[in-house]
Amino acid sequence: MKRTILIVDDEESIRFSLKGGLEDEGYHTLLAGNGDEAFEIIESSDVDLILLDIWMPGRDGLQIMEDLRKNGNNTPVIIMTGHGSIETAVRATRLGAIDFVEKPLDLNKIIITIQNTLQMKALEEENALLRKKTEKEDEIIGNSPAIRKLKEQIDRAAPSDAWVLILGENGTGKELVARRLHKKSVRAKQPFVEVNCAAIPQELIESELFGHEKGAFTGATERRRGKFDLAHNGTLFLDEIADMSLPTQAKILRILQEQRFERVGGGQTIQVDVRVFTATNKDLEKEIAAGRFRQDLYYRLNVIPIYVPRLIDRKEDIPELAEYFLKVYSPLKGGKKKAITEGAVKKLMQHDWPGNVRELKNIIERLVIMTPGDTITADDILPLGSRSVSESDRLFGYTLLKDARAEFERIFIENKLKECGNNISKTADLIGVERSNLHRKIKGLGIDVG
Repeated sequence: MKRTILIVDDEESIRFSLKGGLEDEGYHTLLAGNGDEAFEIIESSDVDLILLDIWMPGRDGLQIMEDLRKNGNNTPVIIMTGHGSIETAVRATRLGAIDFVEKPLDLNKIIITIQNTLQMKALEEENALLRKKTEKEDEIIGNSPAIRKLKEQIDRAAPSDAWVLILGENGTGKELVARRLHKKSVRAKQPFVEVNCAAIPQELIESELFGHEKGAFTGATERRRGKFDLAHNGTLFLDEIADMSLPTQAKILRILQEQRFERVGGGQTIQVDVRVFTATNKDLEKEIAAGRFRQDLYYRLNVIPIYVPRLIDRKEDIPELAEYFLKVYSPLKGGKKKAITEGAVKKLMQHDWPGNVRELKNIIERLVIMTPGDTITADDILPLGSRSVSESDRLFGYTLLKDARAEFERIFIENKLKECGNNISKTADLIGVERSNLHRKIKGLGIDVG
């Protein structure tokens, strides 16, 4: 596709000279002899770049640029003038001119300047698209009570400089919460640096976090800045924090408290200003009790805890999430967005989603690829796995002893009833209680015996 260049100059010979040279290079050109003609062309045509003379009768080049910017037109402009001055160049640059070429014009120089300018414009457009795509990907989808509460917590916590501990099962979107917190904070324009503590070998995590000096260990062929250093003035997100070794936790605690560290193999102390977000899918209090996580580090990190709800706790968001993932994946597979029937959505909502939003995302991608038609129906959705919660997990989820005891009794009696074919008398004999007492227990615990 040819790029269109508008040449604005009151000298006809220059306009046609540039026209011939640029069209020989494969560009499409439009010509204007003054500001009014230029604006008529700009309003009726798609222009990729403007070659603009400064000194023209009537509205000169600088006035044209002022009017362009007032109208919100950000088309790249290269200024041409035979009366160059520092003052003119400064004013043109402030109005948004990309470059400045003097007359008599050197066609080769102009072509190179145009190529560089269009390349820069393409990069800016690509970056804008990537930013827009990233912002969309980082969006927290849903309007359920659980998600509204989560967004409210983020909005309250983000403007402060307090540290945040993000809790939740795998696949719930803890990283999205961290990114949203950063984007709504005063550090939004500063770096957001992420570290997956579970993915880095323990022998390398210190180098990853703190950096290292050349020769610090085998393979350290040059100095390397660590994540703390890279996150200076911004946010450091430590994901899967519970997977750090105890020795590394001790070093992290000291650095978090003092905000200064030394690179591996180095002696220079480096001072940083970093806001820290951490995340884990583990129960840190259990990890502390088991001796796998430092209690003092937990108290340092747990300034503002934010719990990310499971998908099973926000099932009303599934239709919106499904539509969002269909929009994301359908174009990537070379087709228009696939539709999904109410029956298919209903079937998705009946699933208990042990893998949470990540599981739903993967299933929608699979359906986009494997469904031959333009519409996904309930028949296209293969049987899905179920959420498996161990009995010990259910018991240890209680705080009060009486609640855990009641849950244990319910689990125990349910299992024994199944062994006895739901025969209450046989079950009572098996577990050594009176039949009437067992009947009261069954009724009080809400056990269904068919």
